[in-house]
Amino acid sequence: MVCSAMSSAGVGPLCFLRSSVKFPQSVMVCGAMPSAGVGPLCFLRSKVNTAVYQEVLEHFMLPAADQLYGDADFIFQQDLAPAHSAKASSTWFKDHGIPVLNWPANLPDLNPIENLWGIGKRKMRYARPNNAEELKATIRAIWSLITPEQCHRLIDSMPRRIAAVIPAKGAPTKY
Repeated sequence: MVCSAMSSAGVGPLCFLRSSVKFPQSVMVCGAMPSAGVGPLCFLRSKVNTAVYQEVLEHFMLPAADQLYGDADFIFQQDLAPAHSAKASSTWFKDHGIPVLNWPANLPDLNPIENLWGIGKRKMRYARPNNAEELKATIRAIWSLITPEQCHRLIDSMPRRIAAVIPAKGAPTKY
């Protein structure tokens, strides 16, 4: 699960700005992406700090993991945002017996869900929600159209992504 911002203009993190022509409506949203297809979305009301992140993990990620995996084992992947890499967050994962993929710092973001957010943002390019609720509805509708095949292809691309980073010595790649 990765936390990311989506706005009606399909641009980066314009969170918590009032709607206008210059600054479109935006929301903060977390989502899960296993190879079997997308999981549920969680819309956040505040910036993500360690306490908020642990609330999301407890009240969103755990139920989503139950829904997506049941009793099967899984490895949690996250980027190294400060709330994700905080000692309290690491302790939370250990206390809950959830293994976290060891993710290196200072590399291009190879997390496949970032590509999935990009797909969603491109599909929203022409959407013009008038308020945050319409934006959430648009995001939910687009998210529901993402196929398990798209998720599986992105996850299957990980060996190629990693192979591309090695000769690039950590510099950005086509991914």
